[in-house]
Amino acid sequence: MALTDRLPLELTQFKMNPSLMEWVASLLQSNKDLLNQVKLDVIKIQQAEQKSQLDATVIQQAAKQAKLDETKIQALILELAYYRRIRFANKSEQFTAEQRELFEESWSSDTSALDAEIEQSAALSSADVAPIKRKGAGRQPLPSHLLRIEHRHEPESCTCGQCGKDLVKIGEDITEQLDVEPARFFVHHHIRPQYACQSCETITAAPIPAAIIDGGMAAPGLLTWVMVSQFMDHLPLYRLEQIAARSQVPLARATLAQYQFMASPPL
Repeated sequence: MALTDRLPLELTQFKMNPSLMEWVASLLQSNKDLLNQVKLDVIKIQQAEQKSQLDATVIQQAAKQAKLDETKIQALILELAYYRRIRFANKSEQFTAEQRELFEESWSSDTSALDAEIEQSAALSSADVAPIKRKGAGRQPLPSHLLRIEHRHEPESCTCGQCGKDLVKIGEDITEQLDVEPARFFVHHHIRPQYACQSCETITAAPIPAAIIDGGMAAPGLLTWVMVSQFMDHLPLYRLEQIAARSQVPLARATLAQYQFMASPPL
């Protein structure tokens, strides 16, 4: 028998006051109830700790699964781009069988590089970016290095139409228009007079002007136009042929190609 159960009997051996014995018994009973309540609270605390540990484990597993899913998505995006290039790219850009094997062996490294690039892009997008200063709207002035051709427009009469007195110039109203002169073909007509000495029986003439292509009919300006149009403006030779044909100048593509070859510096 527990102490709390025996104590009232032991107290009766000392012939204590019944009211005192009842008070002691009630005190022991309350202590017993308090002890039981403490045990229940301890059990509840332990259960709460176990539940929190379980929740933390579930959160960690969910984070790992989300990271794994994100990696799989990036890998699938890269793989989709790879197969799109194989299927829809131009013939000159498609991979050979050996190249495809090289790409298939490096999926893991490409995925890691893609993840790093995505993280870097996210970090840059979150940073403060200085706003781009835009030029003011409105008509911009024409470049100052262009040739200015003046056209003066004077009134029909320099006398006042009402009183007949002479007009006095007080200012000018200047406006500018941008114009362009299309390619204009012309011919350099070289004339070399020949002089003879009757007594010495000799002939004297000026030397032939130097040319980029010896014996050719292409002047430096024509060669420059062909080279700039081909290599800077990226115009094909058949378009240059059409431009010349509009001015009724026959320039075959073979002739233009020969000009390019002969005017180019040697490698």
